Amino acid sequence: MSGDRPIVRKLAEIPAHLISPGDTVRLAELAGPVHGTSASVFLEIWDPAGAQPVNSHEESAEVFIVLRGEATAYSDDEAVDLVPGDILVLQPGSEHRIVNTSATERLYTITVMAKDNGFAKLVTDGTPVGLSHEDRRALVSSDDPA
Repeated sequence: MSGDRPIVRKLAEIPAHLISPGDTVRLAELAGPVHGTSASVFLEIWDPAGAQPVNSHEESAEVFIVLRGEATAYSDDEAVDLVPGDILVLQPGSEHRIVNTSATERLYTITVMAKDNGFAKLVTDGTPVGLSHEDRRALVSSDDPA
């Protein structure tokens, strides 16, 4: 046994971040290297019609679990449509982006970076922004305002 205590974080206390000003995708770090894991886990939120820039992670697979909304994911020369319940696995080195195909609704995913390699720090060094009650409800179905 390591002797380390478990870490419990409260979603209501976790900010989201924009990696770059003007981004249309917010990321809230749920777990990462500062919490003792080599993977990082995020609640990722795309504004209506929002998209990531094309990006790639040379040494890490990235997994997206679609909670709410619809999107098109582009990876190298492939495009796939995504709906709630879909799990998208992107291989290390793929050049990819995800586009929220709704002009009115947000897209929500749980995103796991298998090997963080500094990604969580890139996110948390960005601009902090709030999570709305609706954003938190995408992850926690309850009437609790937390």
